[in-house]
Amino acid sequence: MGASSCASEPLLPRPGGDGSLAMVIASTGVAVLGSFVFGVSIGYSAPTQSKIREDLQLSLSEYSVFGSIITIGAMIGAVASGHLADVTGRKGQAMRASALACIVGWLAIFFAQSAVSLDFGRFCTGFGVGVFSYVVPVFIAEIAPKALRGGLTTLNQLLVCTGLSVTYIVGTMVTWRMLVIAGLVPSIALIIGLFFIPESPRWLAKVGRQKEFEIALQRLRGKDADVSIEAAEIKEFIETIENLPKAGVQDLFNRAYIRPAIVGVGLMVFQQFVGINGILFYASETFVSAGFASGDLGTILMGCIQAPITAVGALLMDRSGRRPLLLISTSGLLIGSLMSAISFYLKIHGLFLEQVPIIALTGILIYIASYSIGMGAVPWVIMSEIFPINIKGIGGSFVTLVNWSGSWAVSFAFNFFMSWSSSGTFFVFALVCAVAILFIVKAVPETKGKTLEEIQASMNSSST
Repeated sequence: MGASSCASEPLLPRPGGDGSLAMVIASTGVAVLGSFVFGVSIGYSAPTQSKIREDLQLSLSEYSVFGSIITIGAMIGAVASGHLADVTGRKGQAMRASALACIVGWLAIFFAQSAVSLDFGRFCTGFGVGVFSYVVPVFIAEIAPKALRGGLTTLNQLLVCTGLSVTYIVGTMVTWRMLVIAGLVPSIALIIGLFFIPESPRWLAKVGRQKEFEIALQRLRGKDADVSIEAAEIKEFIETIENLPKAGVQDLFNRAYIRPAIVGVGLMVFQQFVGINGILFYASETFVSAGFASGDLGTILMGCIQAPITAVGALLMDRSGRRPLLLISTSGLLIGSLMSAISFYLKIHGLFLEQVPIIALTGILIYIASYSIGMGAVPWVIMSEIFPINIKGIGGSFVTLVNWSGSWAVSFAFNFFMSWSSSGTFFVFALVCAVAILFIVKAVPETKGKTLEEIQASMNSSST
């Protein structure tokens, strides 16, 4: 689609089209509080490393356990997320349970006097964000009008990045115990906010709560909006898939669902194995190893660029499409990884030593900016769109588990890889980025401007 036609598309639905957006925006705003907590949780270990180790007398290995155990909790949360969201509802017990787990975790970290309490708290927050990582984008995708679905779902990643940015910047200024407040307060606010927003209409229709389905859809589209056509489409699609056998994990590999499974798993694998969580979890130490006296400057700059660039990606999502953003993002990741690899190579061989820190900083900032504009958000958007509702819980849990398993592998192995070869580590990341570009070109569909039912019917027909 050309630039002129893109420019003519409205950023917001016209009156009389999708009706009032007030409740959709309010509901999205409440849901993405969980995304903000997600960002604070995964970023917490980067600016607090030296302070926690000094206060609690932790060894490097003990702190490494603290840094990476969040991914273990998140894997368990990912396994539970789909079933929890399918049985109890998207905004119901799924989000409430996640927020409560995070509150328990943050309190355990705040009052910690040893590694055991720290690890327990980090594990609990991991479980919470493991559920959030699935249920928040799915909830937003299911309540949003199709013209805004991509942009609103991208707010999930925007708030993750905002949480990261707040943690990176504020974490250099306050004690590690005070930084806990950045995760604790929005967790409490989320629980309160859930009392004032409707449940996903698609989930209500799926479980047969017809009256509540109609009320929720009307609240989301505005009291004067005509929702009859949309309601009929949702009910017709759900009636069709309800006639299918109950899905199990093995069904993801049937011909009917193999394409969405491949796309979802592939995107999550590449999202993690480009190396993002190794860099985010240990940002400060990475900058020091590149030649900076302190990692604070690089960490603060990372925090400053993530949220604004993710916001740009959110604005472009429903105008440029998903695939172009992914291709731009992975190309930038490739460039950033190569620059970082070259900087470490020059340092090891004693070449251009004065320029090495600047090259490394530039490479990592390009990497972070590129990740923020596409690869951070788009895989979650596509994951929330491609699975039919009868298999969405199982499919979403599976790809979320793959994501967190990859996160654990990268965060656990990153320091070992850097000890083996810092330049080699980033050359490996660059190779993964190159393969990711080929995968996106060959396998990933464009979902811009289609209803969830249209996307899923198209994916199903192409698999049979």
